[in-house]
Amino acid sequence: MASTRDWFETVAEAQHRARKRLPRSVYLALVAGTEKGLTASDNEKAFDEIGFRPHVADLPEKRELATTVMGQDISFPVLISPTGVQAVHPDGEVAVARAAAAEDTAMGLSSFASKPVEEVAAANQKLLFQMYWTGGRERILARAERARAAGAKGLIVTLDWSFASRRDWGSPPIPEKIDVKNALKFAPEVLRKPAWLATFARSGKLPDLSVPNMALDGEEAPGFFGAYYEWMTTPPARWEDIAWLREQWGGPFMVKGISRPDDARRAVDAGVTAISVSSHGGNNLDGTPGAIRSLPGVVAAVGDQVEVVMDGGIRRGSDVVKAMALGAKAVMIGRAYLWGMGANGERGVQNVLSILRSGMNETLLGLGRSSVHDLRREDVLVPPDFTRDWS
Repeated sequence: MASTRDWFETVAEAQHRARKRLPRSVYLALVAGTEKGLTASDNEKAFDEIGFRPHVADLPEKRELATTVMGQDISFPVLISPTGVQAVHPDGEVAVARAAAAEDTAMGLSSFASKPVEEVAAANQKLLFQMYWTGGRERILARAERARAAGAKGLIVTLDWSFASRRDWGSPPIPEKIDVKNALKFAPEVLRKPAWLATFARSGKLPDLSVPNMALDGEEAPGFFGAYYEWMTTPPARWEDIAWLREQWGGPFMVKGISRPDDARRAVDAGVTAISVSSHGGNNLDGTPGAIRSLPGVVAAVGDQVEVVMDGGIRRGSDVVKAMALGAKAVMIGRAYLWGMGANGERGVQNVLSILRSGMNETLLGLGRSSVHDLRREDVLVPPDFTRDWS
């Protein structure tokens, strides 16, 4: 359907509306990326190099999109990727959880989220809790157990981060908290966006930049930068740490950030049940190939030993189909739903999910496939050098 005041027809339109509606610093925080932005750009552009091999007759009248990922039955193979501090809207991650529940899919919640895991779990029972390796084993396990008690069904451990934050286009100024001093400092850019300001005014809340899921019992929720410092100063995880946490958790367990086949095999050896092929949205080591380029090598390395999902650059339902044709069981989306929330809150997130669902359905029809489970490499055209050389 054509775009209306309350509905957009593409993720690109959602991004355009978010840019118009959000204060500049908030918008730039969502753009993210590092250094020159090579990886962030390739995450999207790589999909343009993949073509389709459509059929024109004997097409299926109905198409099946439902699948199961990390033990969760979902109505279509698109999951919410965990992204931190979603204070672009007063309801933040709770709004995203409600939108995902309405579309019957699972929600990944960041440990750096602006809303407590208990509130988000109440809004979406298909909750997967994401963690970084920060604070040492005792604190990490305590956070995981808190998430389990709240209702989290699976654990996601993100390993791809090198703490590079330089951006050729400039990093946005982000305060530790919104107090009177910072409110005055940011007032000029906020006053230029009256619709965004009115949303917070109606809620009676200020943007919250604390990260409550990093706190243990009896602790005050730290600010984002305090939690980030703890993360930076924690020795990086080793594979034996991942194996230990996997054993302690005992349920569905994903390692997020894999791009190399040898790392994928090590993750399998550590006992994980799922792998996310991801470049952290281009926020890790710039120059890493787009996630879709890394996907086939990882799938070939692990076979059907674990579930493989892909996270990076998804903007259309046809992108989801391309990833599944190359071996992904499902995809995760980050910026796409953040654009939706920035444009129109909870309804905007659901709008994005609806766009992807419709695009998948249309692409399956064109390919003559009656189910996402029938997708094969032969459905797509992939250039010879597309996956680069991982050997």
